[in-house]
Amino acid sequence: MRSLAGLTAGMLGQGAGLGVLEHAMRAALAAAGARLLEAVLAGESGYRGPRADCGRGHQGAFAGCRAKTVTTVLGPVEVMRAWYHCGQCRRGFAPRDGQLGVAGASLSPGLAEMIARAGADEVDMVIDRGAFLAGRYGQVFQEIRQVREACGAAHLKVILETGELATLDNVSRAAWLAMLAGADFIKTSTGKVTPAATPPVTLVMLAAVRDYAEATGCRVGVKVAGGVRTAKDAIRYLVLVRETAGPQWLTPELFRIGASSLLNDLLMQRAKQLTGAYAGPDYFSID
Repeated sequence: MRSLAGLTAGMLGQGAGLGVLEHAMRAALAAAGARLLEAVLAGESGYRGPRADCGRGHQGAFAGCRAKTVTTVLGPVEVMRAWYHCGQCRRGFAPRDGQLGVAGASLSPGLAEMIARAGADEVDMVIDRGAFLAGRYGQVFQEIRQVREACGAAHLKVILETGELATLDNVSRAAWLAMLAGADFIKTSTGKVTPAATPPVTLVMLAAVRDYAEATGCRVGVKVAGGVRTAKDAIRYLVLVRETAGPQWLTPELFRIGASSLLNDLLMQRAKQLTGAYAGPDYFSID
């Protein structure tokens, strides 16, 4: 609490407004709550001994512990669970997941309920890259399906975090998995992993949504996030969209660019059109 008080006092000293302080304190308190929740959950792994009931009439053997990231109302929380493998069913399971209400899901029950009550227009989720890279595609599919059901009428954006998928084949496979599970948009990344959006990755994702539309008649959107910093970068991606997926994807309903880094350059380009001269970046907000 003292460090939080020191942070807010420092921000006040720098002239920050009350709204800025409110957002900063809420974020800090949520992060602290998430760490506390993580510590509480760490006290129980769900270990049931060397063997445990798989839920289908067989016994699974203990195969070590595995971490799972659960998105809660406080933010992402990592849960370490005892993992069992059933030879007869040929599947793995964690008893702790059922206990916590996150079996086959990455959203906590509290967050799923909050989404339903809030009537959110759009919901973002990140696929479990560990499960995907380990070949547990069914698990990834079921997690997306459960979030899809929790979203109700809200649009679901599934973030592939392509910088961690290693190959373009994996990017294509993850894109199809997300679309088949009910994604309304597939998104390159959170912007926190390097590399984030790249033209080759975007090309593969655009080809996937084009082929999916041809096969099913359903159009899924693409969002490019992370690494698009200039208007020229944005133009390159718009050309890529038109040439790969087609002009029908050149709408906000089917193609978007994460513009947090791009906005400043767009403002500078607009000012240049009006005045005939470039202004320095310091003339524009970068918040």
